[in-house]
Amino acid sequence: MKREFIDNRLFGVNARGMTQDNRIIVQKALAGLVETGGVDELAPLLTDNFVHHKPDSTSSTKAEWLAEVRAALPHIAGMEVEVRNLLADGDHVVMYSRRRLPGGGPGIAVVDIWRFDDGRIAEAWEVIEPLAQVAANLAWWDLG
Repeated sequence: MKREFIDNRLFGVNARGMTQDNRIIVQKALAGLVETGGVDELAPLLTDNFVHHKPDSTSSTKAEWLAEVRAALPHIAGMEVEVRNLLADGDHVVMYSRRRLPGGGPGIAVVDIWRFDDGRIAEAWEVIEPLAQVAANLAWWDLG
């Protein structure tokens, strides 16, 4: 697979700074949400036309997504989040994490992808896989 790179300096964009800034925004949002349940603090980090894409092909607006997060918080209070990878490139940040509810509940693996526009999150994608189902979910690879 070939990947083409554009020198963003030609366009007056500091790609390294933009990438680092985006990464810091994601870290700040996650820390605020996990540590304090700060849903209201998330709103300014999102563009007005923010869209959250879901695996079932539906999406939610900024207001809908914030309401969904607010409603979920009592159920996920005390959740442990172990960030395994946090990668930033241009206007995208990708995070792979493992999460577990308190009391030893089932763990999940989560991939979050965020696209930024002018310093705020414009789009988000999330893929969640229960760790207990990993073997079953890999069965489609078995072509033999």
